[in-house]
Amino acid sequence: MVPPALVAGGLGLATLALHLRDPHSDGSWGICPTAAMGFQCPGCGGLRAVNDLSNLRILDAASSNLAFVLALPLIAYAFLRWTRGRWIGQPWQPSDRALKYGAIAVIVVLVVFTVMRNTPAGSWLAP
Repeated sequence: MVPPALVAGGLGLATLALHLRDPHSDGSWGICPTAAMGFQCPGCGGLRAVNDLSNLRILDAASSNLAFVLALPLIAYAFLRWTRGRWIGQPWQPSDRALKYGAIAVIVVLVVFTVMRNTPAGSWLAP
């Protein structure tokens, strides 16, 4: 159970750091290279979304990075399945087909999200 505990602890510490040091302030966590070039990558606004969620501001988090907020239940599901598998001694092993199509779906969604948030029609998706 050490790996799931380390992952949970690391995520907890990162969330605490983002709660204590507000990423909404310019330069508080450095400069994002893609934002500095005028391009919003799929991760832009992710730190702000975590901060907003740690303050229970779900709509603000969705405004910062909608893709991240919508992905959280899937991330939580995968983490819980992995942890349960470690706990009962039967590792969770998704099929190769599920992994392949899951990866393709994630890539397509993130590409569409990135293109949309960088066009006038999808400017509401930008952080």
